[in-house]
Amino acid sequence: MRIVVDFDRCQSNAVCMAVAPGIFEVRDDGFLYVLDETPGEDRRASVEEAVASCPTQAISLVEG
Repeated sequence: MRIVVDFDRCQSNAVCMAVAPGIFEVRDDGFLYVLDETPGEDRRASVEEAVASCPTQAISLVEG
């Protein structure tokens, strides 16, 4: 799986970071960073929760 973020929609509210730390990070500059764009299957549940929890629906998963 690969994480895709629509940065035009992202408001860097850090909900994803709270759900999946180590994958997402909002830094002091106020921008979201994806620390691991292709996390392993062991992180799938938290990444899917982050996708579902995003208030602006800016995060998606691409399989493959």
